[in-house]
Amino acid sequence: MRKVIGVMPLYDREKKCYWIQPDYLEMLEAENAIPMLLPLTSNHNELDYFLEICGGFLLTGGPDVAPSIYNEEQKPWCGTLCEARDEMEQYILKKAVEKDRSVLGVCRGIQLMNVCYGGTLYQDLKSEYDSDLDHRIQPSYNEMIHFNTIQKDTPLYDLLGKEQMKVNSYHHQAVKKLSPQFKQMAISEDGLIESIYMPDRKYVVGVQWHPEFLYQKDENNRKIICSFVDSI
Repeated sequence: MRKVIGVMPLYDREKKCYWIQPDYLEMLEAENAIPMLLPLTSNHNELDYFLEICGGFLLTGGPDVAPSIYNEEQKPWCGTLCEARDEMEQYILKKAVEKDRSVLGVCRGIQLMNVCYGGTLYQDLKSEYDSDLDHRIQPSYNEMIHFNTIQKDTPLYDLLGKEQMKVNSYHHQAVKKLSPQFKQMAISEDGLIESIYMPDRKYVVGVQWHPEFLYQKDENNRKIICSFVDSI
């Protein structure tokens, strides 16, 4: 039986419409999963329905996470917010963790995971983090620009069997203080946390890079997506 995975939508305020990068859906379909784009809603009855029929959830990239979630004021360099999505994803994530559903967080997804369980974020790397590494590449987003060091004794090391992997990068926020519910799995060349996991659940994993743009050409990223689908 093919596995159904709930995918978080992006919202266009000007057009008042949901949308999604097709790469997210295509990478799941490539592993024989069925991606289901969820509606943007805070209706718990609707979300509970999806929590029953979906074996896993993909927390996609998108707007910045509201600083109020991690008890900070919004600074001028913080970007566009979508409070409705923050509310929806926190509910989905916490319920999915309770039910031991599989969850993969990409870019904003890893950030939402971290703050949902007590971590914090850099609201803008250029303003708050001293580094010469550019974490915001230009389209088509499939250029692998920096290495991550993978920590031993983690699921990512067990999966890939190597201490380094090269990744793309398209973000201006990042994990600052790590949630006590997570452990780190990979660190960028300039010291940022690039991958995390929840050790007491079968598969709750976040990555800061964008495997949806790399899985077709890079075996490491294909293995990550495959491991997510296989965990369901």
